[in-house]
Amino acid sequence: MNPISNRLLSMEESATLAMSRKSRELKALGKDVISLSLGEPDFHTPDFIKAAAKKGIDENYSYYSPVPGYLDLREAIARKFKRDNGLTYALDEIVVSTGAKQSIANVVLSIVNPGDEVIVPAPYWVSYIQIVELAEGKPVVISAQIEADFKITAAQLQAAITPKTKLMIFSSPCNPTGSVYTKEELSELAEVIKNSGIYVISDEIYEHINFGSKHTSLATFEVIKDQVITVNGVSKAFAMTGWRLGYIGAPKIIAQACEKIQGQFTSGTCSITQRAAIAAMDADPSVLKDMIAAFHKRRDLVLGLLNEIKGVKTNVPQGAFYVFPDISSFFGKSYNGKVIKNAEELSILILEEGLVALVTGEAFGDANCLRISYAASEETLKLAISRIKGVLEKMS
Repeated sequence: MNPISNRLLSMEESATLAMSRKSRELKALGKDVISLSLGEPDFHTPDFIKAAAKKGIDENYSYYSPVPGYLDLREAIARKFKRDNGLTYALDEIVVSTGAKQSIANVVLSIVNPGDEVIVPAPYWVSYIQIVELAEGKPVVISAQIEADFKITAAQLQAAITPKTKLMIFSSPCNPTGSVYTKEELSELAEVIKNSGIYVISDEIYEHINFGSKHTSLATFEVIKDQVITVNGVSKAFAMTGWRLGYIGAPKIIAQACEKIQGQFTSGTCSITQRAAIAAMDADPSVLKDMIAAFHKRRDLVLGLLNEIKGVKTNVPQGAFYVFPDISSFFGKSYNGKVIKNAEELSILILEEGLVALVTGEAFGDANCLRISYAASEETLKLAISRIKGVLEKMS
């Protein structure tokens, strides 16, 4: 008798973590694997944030923290929302969690009932679908193609909404595509959201890694502010992936629900991380300019190298640190007599023959693509793309 629950048996392993595991296994065998599979900045946490953490240790912040986060951290988050996003949240509308992933899971588990429909624009972050299904909701995927810069339209959103629709999970800048919605595009979506009455999780974890116009938060459209749950965190912009801290700004009733569910799962997140996060929240975003400039330069480097490979189709992502090329022209081609049928098989081929770990686009809702993270040095990226090119050019 299998003791594992049906809930877990139906859940897929995170594709990004699975590819990371496979690359580690090859590295353990002595293979020189370059991993471009994880969404993790290759920069170190800034020293002023580390100093705040050390101060928290010295001041003995070693006890259980309040479930929604320390009061002074939530005050700092409220200041950040006002300064960077033009959003006003009361302290009881802010909940701090162990990463933005937990923040999203808290919201979905708090408001989605079995059978509720949840709209998820594709390409999407790998965990959205699994979290919705864990809550027994029904994901409704809206596909956006590379020709549309991987962005859905208001008309597509309107067509997907039914009487069963409860929620949409949305991100800008987007993982895996790097696409950023303009203020005008968001305004058109907001009109549909207002008229439908649905809730929206606006995942803004890549907010500061934006190469174009200033980031626009979906909740800044006042007519839908009470329908939007803004999710953010410190992992990406402040290179704090291992520190594990995310947060939401939400209508009070939803924030209270998230606090309730978190109280039964994890309680408050790491006390020292919270002390460090206060420094991050109060920092002027200009401290990130060098990191953002480095990502921008790497984006251009990777796009230039990919565009030299015949059969690879790209768009120009305006944020995050990914490119999401369409590689469907290689499907049906063979490598040393083996026919490659799809993106998953191609990603395995590139790992085994080129020793570069990528993630199949199928995991993100677009089976024609691969996700390449350029959170690596320029020399590493040049070598990785050269290896990918070597594999693809041997296919016939």
